Amino acid sequence: MTTTSGTSASGTTSPATPAPEASTAGTPEGLPAVIRHWIGGASVDSADGRTFEVSDPVTNTPYAQAASGGPADIDRAVAAAKKAFPGWAGLSHRERARILYRIADAVEARNERLALFESYDTGLPITQAKGQARRAAENFRYFADVIVALGEEAFRQGGEQFSYVVRTPVGVAGLITPWNTPFMLESWKLAPALAAGCALVLKPAEWTPLSASLWSEIFTEAGVPAGVVNIVHGIGEEAGQALVDHPDVPLLSFTGSTDTGRHIVRSSAQHLKTVSMELGGKSPVVVFADADLEAALDSVVFGVFSLNGERCTAGSRVLVERPLYEEFTRRLAERAERVVVGPPAEPATEVGALVHPEHYARVLNYVDIGKKEARLVAGGARPAHLAEGNYLQPTVFADVERDARIFQEEIFGPVVAVAPFDDEAEAVELANSTQYGLAAYIWPSDLKRGHRVAHAVESGMVWINSHNVRDLRTPFGGVKASGVGREGGAHSIDFFTESKIVHVALGEVHTPRFGATT
Repeated sequence: MTTTSGTSASGTTSPATPAPEASTAGTPEGLPAVIRHWIGGASVDSADGRTFEVSDPVTNTPYAQAASGGPADIDRAVAAAKKAFPGWAGLSHRERARILYRIADAVEARNERLALFESYDTGLPITQAKGQARRAAENFRYFADVIVALGEEAFRQGGEQFSYVVRTPVGVAGLITPWNTPFMLESWKLAPALAAGCALVLKPAEWTPLSASLWSEIFTEAGVPAGVVNIVHGIGEEAGQALVDHPDVPLLSFTGSTDTGRHIVRSSAQHLKTVSMELGGKSPVVVFADADLEAALDSVVFGVFSLNGERCTAGSRVLVERPLYEEFTRRLAERAERVVVGPPAEPATEVGALVHPEHYARVLNYVDIGKKEARLVAGGARPAHLAEGNYLQPTVFADVERDARIFQEEIFGPVVAVAPFDDEAEAVELANSTQYGLAAYIWPSDLKRGHRVAHAVESGMVWINSHNVRDLRTPFGGVKASGVGREGGAHSIDFFTESKIVHVALGEVHTPRFGATT
């Protein structure tokens, strides 16, 4: 809901406050009453004073008002970024790297506070939220190392000519981030953009703006010049659309749904913007009869139910070779029933509350659809001990046909579809039978088969006998409806920079003399 606020505030960010302790109800101390934009190094309200309510997913009760940005706020943010860009781009790689290291230190210093904020705002179990600060800090340290070590290409054409590549930052980058693990995924875009020398405007997800409120004090403490990073909160159709449409933002990095990604690509075409789209997924897990059963089962359970199932790379379609199918399905259902669902603040919780009532209703609708399409073998309802909040017991459907909606469409919750296959060819066919192609997981003992299937599956990323362990040096992204472009490692620097080739003659130039009379 959007409300009108008559208050206004501006000024520099206040000093860092001590990390809050969780209350007995799981509510962190020190929650802001108002979450404001951060533009040009100042905390500001929206130009028109509008705000929207932010609720926690356990009680669905509003706990704060967030500034609701629109075109005027995006204009202010882009102007601040344009003004700051030359100075930031003009720093040496080493100078920018030093600042990125300070950002990493400031992130880690807020580990407990960040985990409490993230868990409270998203419903993520506290034990899983505690890893977000470490991962976010590592993103900044890694890209600091990348930008210092990254060389530029040079080419020699015999003794006649020498050519070399110059990288220059694109300018003002627009970053639009999702609501699942928001702080870490914001860092995944912020770190390479800053390392490459871009100034930027970040539009966080409106459902989970709380942890983004920490960035202003982190960047101020680390010495990032005012205006290099600007944060505008707001509804996607307003603030996000204004950022996409802005003519002075030549580059957009987006993580979110495929439908929204398609819309952004269409909108950005008017200004021929460079885009990177990490979109939806319906990733297959292919379990062969000779697989290490325990390892594959652990991977499937963790991969689809951790982070409340709200992860783009979740292995939400499990394809099992027929000799193993009944046993694997039975044991998967048993494990799903034993997964601990509870308040995010409790250390024993393995699946918390889904992020928002609107998303919760969407996931429950898919559960109802699945009950008509397939055989429900686990979950499918709210746990009896949780009368309120956006809770769902991890849900397993068996004997799912390939044309079923729960097999084809991204649910983005703790719901998994299981189907049998009879041979390697059918496994590949089933794995490739959706519009998506983000991740895939292959479980064979025969590694020759594993490599064959990995090469045949239409996916941007494949793990063989592994469960989503990533190396920051590797490209991240999908094919088909799962995305456009790649980020990660040097690929991220490529995205946030323009490459210019400079050719230099080393000797006499022998150019054909058109039109010459002598």
